[in-house]
Amino acid sequence: MSRRLVNLTLDTLEDLPGQCRKCVFWELDPVSRDRAIESGDTAFEKESWVSATLLDWGSCGKLVYVDGVPAGYVMYAPPAYVPRSVAFPTSPVSPDAALLMTATVLPEFASGGLGRMLIQGVAKDLTKRGLKAIEAFADLKWDGPSCVVPADFLLSVGFKTVRPHPRWPRLRLELRTAVSWKSDVEYALEKLLGSINPQVALGASRDVAGQMPRSSS
Repeated sequence: MSRRLVNLTLDTLEDLPGQCRKCVFWELDPVSRDRAIESGDTAFEKESWVSATLLDWGSCGKLVYVDGVPAGYVMYAPPAYVPRSVAFPTSPVSPDAALLMTATVLPEFASGGLGRMLIQGVAKDLTKRGLKAIEAFADLKWDGPSCVVPADFLLSVGFKTVRPHPRWPRLRLELRTAVSWKSDVEYALEKLLGSINPQVALGASRDVAGQMPRSSS
């Protein structure tokens, strides 16, 4: 079985989970988001944001495929491109970091290291672009589908708290740490890939599982 990590582009945008494809929680400020929901234009707004960010800044997401089946994704960008970021009580994001907006792994692919693989892909990309860290607003009380990544997952892959909060702490991962992850990740991925039936994933209707967020972003 093969796995493949690719950039999020307008061509791969349609491979996002259905609810996430239409969600603009991060991409618009709260007022603009409400207006887009009322007008039914959220899918268009999502595509417009991805297009503008690609043209102005470059890659803003990764997707992972297992035997050609979309298995998960992550989105990230400088905070200036993410209007929702200023609404969090632990903002702003550090100037040397990009913001990890959201991440999703399909339930059929959970607990095999794909989430960590996505984070490492982001780290390698941002390192080449001169950034030093990834930061994220985490949810300490995550209990189901959400656009915010659960703190437990972020802590499990090496993020550290840089600004505490009872609900929305800001966490940070130094890129040099993520890029140097060792072969135990590869071993976990091989175990996962050896036990998955990709045909099951084709019919998946949920957005995430395991330790990754059930994001709608």
